[in-house]
Amino acid sequence: MNKLLYLLVLFTVLTSCSEYQKTLKAEDISAKFKMGETLYNEGEFNKANALFAQIVPNYRGKPQAEKLMYLYSKSFYEIKDYYVAGYQFERFASSYPKSEKLEEASFLAAKSYYMLSPVYSKDQTETKNAIEKLQDFINAFRESKYVPEANALTKELAVKLEKKAFEIAKQYNTISDFEAAIKSFDNFIFENPGSSYLEEAYYYKLDSAFELAVNSIESKRKTRLEAAKGYYLDFKKDYADSKYQDDVEKMAIEIEEELQNYSSQS
Repeated sequence: MNKLLYLLVLFTVLTSCSEYQKTLKAEDISAKFKMGETLYNEGEFNKANALFAQIVPNYRGKPQAEKLMYLYSKSFYEIKDYYVAGYQFERFASSYPKSEKLEEASFLAAKSYYMLSPVYSKDQTETKNAIEKLQDFINAFRESKYVPEANALTKELAVKLEKKAFEIAKQYNTISDFEAAIKSFDNFIFENPGSSYLEEAYYYKLDSAFELAVNSIESKRKTRLEAAKGYYLDFKKDYADSKYQDDVEKMAIEIEEELQNYSSQS
């Protein structure tokens, strides 16, 4: 019985493949549309996409074009070709502004760009573009059921940009380019006042200022020590119970001892 069932399944698969290849090579565009839709509904998105691609030009201006273009766009999304999916969904939204699928297509266009956002360590041009696309969707469809997800995706991307900026500033600290680190952390703090990395940013800014001061030439040492002391006081005021407290206090003691030397010389 199992062997019979296996043969039956194999026959069905082979027949289906044969029908697909036959339709793919045929000139009957309505047959391609029908089989493409069937395959799409069965989750065979690659095969459906190949059929749709052949007939899209033939349906321009026809009543079935709207449905075809939606399925064609969605098939790209389902096969994870997000570059083309985003482009095709935007074309759909532009071509059919009164479509009942407009809201969904507009959201999936924006989400396609979200899917293209790389890990934080890489160039974040795609991430910034995705944030713009998602915000455009939110502004255009404020009451949409997709807005909560769009907001969540936007927030996720914003956190990724924060991490990127923080890690760049931290890298300057790591390679001992302390002046660049201080400037980068200043920019990060100004641009991301609600960031979860804020405490770390203030700490590494202080650490950079401390290292810059204690390793300075004599003519700049006192001024830089005073600046580091100011950063310490700011940090202490906002993060009295910081996990970095021990390191911060050690820096503060050394800064004060160094400055006392200048007082005794006066």
